[in-house]
Amino acid sequence: MREYTIGTARDMLQEALDDLVRLGAGGAQGQVRAGGRDITAGSGAGMPAAGRFRIGCTTAAFTATVVLQLAGEGRLSLRDPVGSLLPDLLPDAPYSVRSVLQHTSGLPDYLGRLPGGALGARHEPADLVRLVRDEPALREWTYSNTNALVAGLIVRAVTGRSWAEQVRNRIARPLGLRDTYFPYDHPSLPRSSARAYQQLVPGGPLLDVTELNPTALDAAGGLVSTTADLTRFWCALRGGELLAPAQMAELDRTVPAGTYQDVRAGLGFGLGAFRVPTASGGFWSHPGDVPGTATCNGVSDSGSCSVVLYRTTTPADPVRRGLMDARALRLVEETLHVAEATLTATVS
Repeated sequence: MREYTIGTARDMLQEALDDLVRLGAGGAQGQVRAGGRDITAGSGAGMPAAGRFRIGCTTAAFTATVVLQLAGEGRLSLRDPVGSLLPDLLPDAPYSVRSVLQHTSGLPDYLGRLPGGALGARHEPADLVRLVRDEPALREWTYSNTNALVAGLIVRAVTGRSWAEQVRNRIARPLGLRDTYFPYDHPSLPRSSARAYQQLVPGGPLLDVTELNPTALDAAGGLVSTTADLTRFWCALRGGELLAPAQMAELDRTVPAGTYQDVRAGLGFGLGAFRVPTASGGFWSHPGDVPGTATCNGVSDSGSCSVVLYRTTTPADPVRRGLMDARALRLVEETLHVAEATLTATVS
């Protein structure tokens, strides 16, 4: 097995980012954090080392962390029926807060019900939930962005403040995540950000889709961040800086992620994060996609090592997208394995 060194980590990261560009990404950027050291690399055009990007569904990990903090403070219970917390929106909802965080509520995904052009318009999260609240419940575990919207609305119901304010006050500020924020209905990213491109049909042109209205994603996918902020977040979460032991134990109780078994057999989902099994044990992750941008990440159980990378082009060909996703996941798995094994040997 390769020994983890700064040079090893940089080589592994650079090789993977270059592979993503060869597979069709316009650009890719990433960071590895291990043993208190950070390594950053990029590939392709227009990829600033500290550029901000839309993190998509990774946002839901932040939202779930806030809900777990509130549970730890006794302000709600994971067993509470959602209908008791959101009586004006979901008065008859029998499913629990836990089921919302774990995607076992049965709520269908609202994103498939949005009309064309909806990502450019302003939305209220309750209106987005109403798109699917009366539809038949899903009968198997399925990742549904509606659950994260409901989790965000629960945060407001319990605290009187938006999920975004709570993320800022409870996570971003204490951890020094200066580039992590919710833009509300501001569609643009800072000038230092990479542009995002989407291809609608194989062989077709790449369309610039950098601008979108984050309110269409809200607590399910609206955050902007950087790879540096995200590696810090994941290490802090797994390292016990954000949740008490009782809430970490709740997060770690997984169910099979049934519809994602083609990604990795044995994949599980806890409260806000996937548990990815590997030959050496496993790691935690919550990837995220928005039009034109995809991010992959992972963190060791102890929080001693984390990896975050993103790419800025989404091809129309599902096979090519799958190859990109697989290459990113392989980087995360290999880097975490080598880094943690080396750090454990050093400590022992």
